[in-house]
Amino acid sequence: MSIIAMKFGGTSVADPDKIRAAAKRALAYQKKGKSVVMVVSAMGKSTDLLEGLANDVMRGKSAPKREIDQLLATGEQVTISLMAMALEEMGTKAISFTAAQVGVMTNAAHTKARISHIDTRKLHKFLDSGHIVIVAGFQGISPAGDVTTLGRGGSNVSLVAIAAALEAEVCENYSDVDGVFTADPRIVPDAKKINSISYDEMMELATQGVGVLHNRAVEIASKYNVPIHLRNSQNNRKGTMIVTQDESMERIVVRGCALKEHIARITLRDVPNKPGVAANIFHTIASGNVVVDDIIQTISDDGQYAYIAFTIEYGDLADAKAIISKLCNKLDCYETYQMDLAKVSVVGIGMQMHTGVADQMFKALAKAQVNIQNITTSEIKISCLIDEAHGPRALRVVHDAFDLGGKGTLLPKKKTKKATKKTTKKKTTKKVTKKAAKKPVKKSAKKATKKKTTKKK
Repeated sequence: MSIIAMKFGGTSVADPDKIRAAAKRALAYQKKGKSVVMVVSAMGKSTDLLEGLANDVMRGKSAPKREIDQLLATGEQVTISLMAMALEEMGTKAISFTAAQVGVMTNAAHTKARISHIDTRKLHKFLDSGHIVIVAGFQGISPAGDVTTLGRGGSNVSLVAIAAALEAEVCENYSDVDGVFTADPRIVPDAKKINSISYDEMMELATQGVGVLHNRAVEIASKYNVPIHLRNSQNNRKGTMIVTQDESMERIVVRGCALKEHIARITLRDVPNKPGVAANIFHTIASGNVVVDDIIQTISDDGQYAYIAFTIEYGDLADAKAIISKLCNKLDCYETYQMDLAKVSVVGIGMQMHTGVADQMFKALAKAQVNIQNITTSEIKISCLIDEAHGPRALRVVHDAFDLGGKGTLLPKKKTKKATKKTTKKKTTKKVTKKAAKKPVKKSAKKATKKKTTKKK
């Protein structure tokens, strides 16, 4: 029996009516002969409320991360129990589990753990016995037996990891939006829903600020070829399918654009310009589980010192400052911080076969008087670091520059190229036919054959 994995975000389980609506969707799949596993988030704003309680208790100080995980993991435990009750009330067998109870194993990085493996035996046992299984998203258990959480958006990661482990037919991710759009529709009113998108494009968009799906969830889906259907829990319309790249996707030069806000830039100045120094710096930062982006290194005129700049998200700033302070004391250098930055990006597979995307993007930003402070690129992405105050305007002008609210920028269809070739061939054939009347082709072929035979002898 094929397995369907479904995930319902906080807004989709915010009250009893929404919990029952989610339960009905799961029950409908079961009636069609599918085995169903559900992953759920904490109800509504529960996680925010729990974080607020922690802040009040700590009176502004940083709470121990282990205890933060212990606290935040309770939100999902409420939802899984209520979801199981709703399904039982509807007349089907259901059972709820915390991530620890079903063996969602992670590393020990509290508040931003990564899933290492999942023990599926208990899941299979209850699926095979006809239960709808409900699992708490966003959490796992470390090798030491401590509760861990996966960071904001972590329930998406739980969904895809469980779907991959169970070899599910598809995983459906329900939230309060219809899918992935060409830009954030709250900022860009004419943004259009994308019907299908490749794993690579979705990975870049998620990394660059599109919040509907965690980039680690896309990474796992791509690795194990798990199709993801992003849908709105409030309607039955088709959403966005995230799938393997196909030829039709390559025609679209820019698939979408993204805005990532709340970025800080840290610059280390007067760093000794010696082999191994940069490696030591970023090894130390990585050991503190701080995610770094957009690294730039320049060398002083005399070659003795380096200036190393990189960007991080505000959420990592407190951890980064503690690490950087120690590094600077050790290396006899100093640091500066620049806040209130944002990054606007365009993403599309078609960039690999189309020139002028950067030119078009930079011209649009220049016309809107948006200054670019840093540029980073990949094969399918261009990102510009800008002042955060200009972020929404930058997103709108870039979206308009590539007509993403209309037909978009398309590469020519392959059929058009083939038709052109055929027309050319017809003209060429006429010329050859005229020449062939004067000098038969067959005789020439025979002579050529004789010459070749003589050479072989």
